[in-house]
Amino acid sequence: MDTLLLETANRYVQAHADENGVAQTPVPGLTLICATCPSALLYAINRPLVALVLQGSKRVTMGRETFEFGAGQSLLITADVPTVSQITRANMSKPYISLVIELDLALIENLVVEIGAVPFAAGEPVRVDATEAEVADTVLRLLRLLDRPASMPVLLAQSMRELHFWLLSGRHGGAIRSLGVADSYAQRVGRAVALIRSNFAQQLRVERLAEVAGMSLSSFHEHFRSITSLTPLQFQKQLRLIEARRIMLADGVVISNAAHAVGYESVQQFTREYGRMFGQPPARDIKTAKTRMQSAA
Repeated sequence: MDTLLLETANRYVQAHADENGVAQTPVPGLTLICATCPSALLYAINRPLVALVLQGSKRVTMGRETFEFGAGQSLLITADVPTVSQITRANMSKPYISLVIELDLALIENLVVEIGAVPFAAGEPVRVDATEAEVADTVLRLLRLLDRPASMPVLLAQSMRELHFWLLSGRHGGAIRSLGVADSYAQRVGRAVALIRSNFAQQLRVERLAEVAGMSLSSFHEHFRSITSLTPLQFQKQLRLIEARRIMLADGVVISNAAHAVGYESVQQFTREYGRMFGQPPARDIKTAKTRMQSAA
């Protein structure tokens, strides 16, 4: 089954991947990644997702924790948390191939109601373990639908439902279940995170975020940090810097314009905070990243 899944995924990425090795699919939230060489450090604040590595290996760091994982293993992220990742094993003959599925929180909530009350503990927001056979089997059938567009309207919703069911029933079901429990701390913090994501370039008062989450200020601070590993201010700052880096790399936006676009009034402050996060000032970092991208092309 693992060989079939790898072959199916490989055919899709070879046919559909862009110049960065990213193959978007018609399925919302489903993306395939391919890389023929180790990557630079990649910074992101991910939404809840599961990533199945089919070939090669990757390293992901969240805070002080580092996770190394490879073929046959899955990365599960159950909260909007900042990560630094790097593809560590990939070459032309055996490229790194992974499949990323953003978790559908509405679907999880519906399944939690149907499954009924089961004790759960949210635990750490990032974890790695062996990919379970039921999950791999369902993902293979999901990928096969991509070659049969006429089947998608009939079978896609069923396949996604089955996939989320097996994820909920697996060894990390408790962590995923917390996303679907009505009015849980994970859901409340999620509402505040959604507001920050959609308004990250604006000034947001913590009191407003706490109100959106339906918590007292002290309780909001405590649970926001326990779930995301950051304070609300740190979370917004990292979103701003990651977006600024993206538009400078992808769109060629100059440093001052990128700083203002993400909400900084002072370019000097932007440069200082950018250097602290990415290890180099913006101009040097973007030049290094572009040189690496050109060498890999």
